[in-house]
Amino acid sequence: MSDKLVIVESPAKARTLTGILGRGYTVKASLGHVRDLPKTRLGVDVEKDFAPTYVIVPERKKIVKEIKEAAPKAKSIFLATDPDREGEAISWHLIKAAKLDKDDTPIHRVIFHEITKEAIKEAFKNPRSIDMDLVNAQQARRILDRLVGYKLSPLLWRKVQRGLSAGRVQSVAVRMVVEREQQIQNFVPQEYWTIEVKLVRVEEQETSFIAKLVASIDGSKLDIRDEKEAVKIVAELEKAEYVVKSIRTRTIARQPAPPFITSTLQQEAWRKLHFAAKHTMAIAQQLYEGLPLGEKGSVGLITYMRTDSTHIAPSAMTEVRDFIQEKYGRDFLPAKPRSFAKKTKWAQEAHEAIRPTKIYREPNEVRPFLNRDQLRLYELIWKRMLSSQMSPALYATIKVEIVARNVIASEAKQPQGYLLEATSSILKFPGFTIIYNESKDEDEPEEGFVSLPELHIDDRLICQEIFPGQHFTQPPPRYSEATLIKALEEKGIGRPSTYAPIISTIQERNYARKVEGKFYPEELGVIVNNILKDHFPKIVDFGFTAQIERQLDEIARGKNEWVAVLRDFYSPFEDMLKKASINIVKVNTAKMTEERCTNCGRPMVIKMGRFGQFLACSGYPECKTTIPYLVKIGAHCPQCGGELVVRTNKKRKVFYGCSNFPQCQYTTSHKPKPVLKQVQDEEQKQEASL
Repeated sequence: MSDKLVIVESPAKARTLTGILGRGYTVKASLGHVRDLPKTRLGVDVEKDFAPTYVIVPERKKIVKEIKEAAPKAKSIFLATDPDREGEAISWHLIKAAKLDKDDTPIHRVIFHEITKEAIKEAFKNPRSIDMDLVNAQQARRILDRLVGYKLSPLLWRKVQRGLSAGRVQSVAVRMVVEREQQIQNFVPQEYWTIEVKLVRVEEQETSFIAKLVASIDGSKLDIRDEKEAVKIVAELEKAEYVVKSIRTRTIARQPAPPFITSTLQQEAWRKLHFAAKHTMAIAQQLYEGLPLGEKGSVGLITYMRTDSTHIAPSAMTEVRDFIQEKYGRDFLPAKPRSFAKKTKWAQEAHEAIRPTKIYREPNEVRPFLNRDQLRLYELIWKRMLSSQMSPALYATIKVEIVARNVIASEAKQPQGYLLEATSSILKFPGFTIIYNESKDEDEPEEGFVSLPELHIDDRLICQEIFPGQHFTQPPPRYSEATLIKALEEKGIGRPSTYAPIISTIQERNYARKVEGKFYPEELGVIVNNILKDHFPKIVDFGFTAQIERQLDEIARGKNEWVAVLRDFYSPFEDMLKKASINIVKVNTAKMTEERCTNCGRPMVIKMGRFGQFLACSGYPECKTTIPYLVKIGAHCPQCGGELVVRTNKKRKVFYGCSNFPQCQYTTSHKPKPVLKQVQDEEQKQEASL
C-alpha cells in the first residue's frame, strides 16, 4: 500500500520517478499548470495590490479531482515539479487548487536537477517548503504580461485590426527584427580594396606563399577606397624589394567552450542541427524526464534544461575526468578541473549546466532506444560536456612581417614603402577538438591562415604576382534563431524559460517570418512596432525590459517586493495607454484586390487575421463575406488541373496544394515550376527527340 503521494508535471517524468521510487509511492502527473488567470477577463484587481484571480484550467479539472481524492489517503505529499520559478508556481497552485493544505498531511517540496537514483534519493532526504519568493517572481511576470497583453491588445484592435496582440518581451524581439531590416535596407555599401602579394624566397623559388598588405612602412593603417588608389599602390609594389623584417612564433592554447546553458544549447542546436528553439526544448525535455532504455526502464539522460549556470556538480566533475583519462589518456586531461565564469550575471549557482546524467553513457549505447532527433541532441550535449573538461588545443602560429622597400614615391610626403603580413597556424595537439568544435555565426570572421615555407629574418623575397581585390562593406546579417537568442541574452532580455516562446510567438502572431533560417519582419510587425515605439517607448525599450527582468530576479531572491514592482510599472503604463488611445491614428492595413465579392460585387481586400491573410468584402460591416486568400504560383495541379497555391501547415511550414481542396487533396513540399517553365521544358524535350 503506497502512503506517499508524489506530484510531477508530466507522465514521462512520472514513469521515470515511479521506476526509481518503487513501492510505497504513488506518482501522479498534473500535466503542467492546473491554475491560471482567466482567459475571458483581465483577472487582476489593479486597485487591490494587483490581486490575481486564478481559475482551474478546464482541461485540468479531472486531474485536480484525482489529486484531491488521492491526497487524504497519503501520509505525506511530495511536490516534485521542475526546479525553477515555473515549477515552484505549479507546486503552489497544486496546493491551492486541490486544497492539499486543508488538513495536517505534511507537504514537502523536493528539488532535483537530474532524474537519477542518487539525485532523487538526496532530494527526498532533504525536502523543503514552498519558496514564496520564487512563486511571487513567477506571479509578477505572469501579471505583468497579462496587464500588457490585455490593455494593449484592444487598443491595437481599434487602431490597426482585430486579432492583434502585443507582448511585453516579444515586442522587444519584434523591434530587433524590424530595426535590423531597416539597417539592411538603409545600408549604403562602401567600396574598399585589399591587396595580396604572391612571394617566394630568392634562394628557393618552388614554394610560394601569400602575404597581405596591411600598412605603410611607418605603421599607419592603409584605407584603400577606390581602384585608382589601388592601381597606384600595385604599381609601387611591382617595383619594390621584399625583405622579411620579423618572424614571431608562439604557441596558442585554444580553450573549449563551457557546458551548455539554455541559451547556448538553443544557439548551437540551431547552428549544428538546424533545430528551432522550440523543438530543441521539446527534445531536451524528453531527455531530462526520461526515455525507456530497454531492460533499464525509463532513464533521465540529461540534467534540467532550463538553466543559466555553467556550474558542474563535484561528483559529475570527478566522473567526467575519470572518463577522459580512461578513454583518451592523461595528455587530454587538464591538471585541474576547469570551471567557467558565470555566463550571465544573474546566473543561479544552485542550478547546474546542461550535461548528461552519466558521462559513461555514450551516444552509441543509447542509439538503439532514441529517435534521430533525440540522439542528435543527446550527442551534442554529451560532446559539449566532455570537451569542456578536456585539455586545450595547441596551435603553433607564425606571424611574418615583410617590408616592401625602395618604393618610388609619387609625392614628397609619401611613406617610402609598405608592410605586409603572412600568418600560419599548425595544430600541434588536438586536445578537446577531437571531440567537439563550437560552430560560428555568419557575422563572426574566419581566421585567415596560409601555409608558409621556412623563412628567416632578412630573407630576400621575389614578387611573383599581385592580387588587388575590390570589395564592398556588407550590411549586418538578418537574425537567425541562434543570433536572435544571443542578442536577447546579451541585452538581458528574457530568461531560460522564455527564449523559445519568444521566437515562436513573434512568428505565430505574423509579426515576423523565417525564410531560409533568417527572420524578416512582416508588414504587420513593422506597423505594430512603430506604434509601440511612438506611443509606448518603454515597452519596447531594451534597457527598461532588461531592468524588469532584473527586478523579477530580485523578487526571486527575496530582495524586492512583487507588488511594488508591478505598481512602479503600471502607473506610467496606464498614463501611456490614455494618451495613446487619443493620439494613435487608425491604420488601414487592408489591401485592395481585383477580386469581386460573390454576394454584393464590391472589391475584395486582403486582411490579416489570427491565422494569416484572408480576403474580405470591402463593404464590411454591411457585407461580411470572407474567403481564403490563395497565393497562386502559376503552376497546375497534376491530378485535376486546378491552380496550385501556397499553403501553410500548423507548424508554419510552407507547402503547395491544389486550389480545389478539399475536392482535390494534392500537395507537395517542393515548389512546382510555373506553367511557362513547364511548357518550355516540354518543348525542349520534343526538340531533343527530333
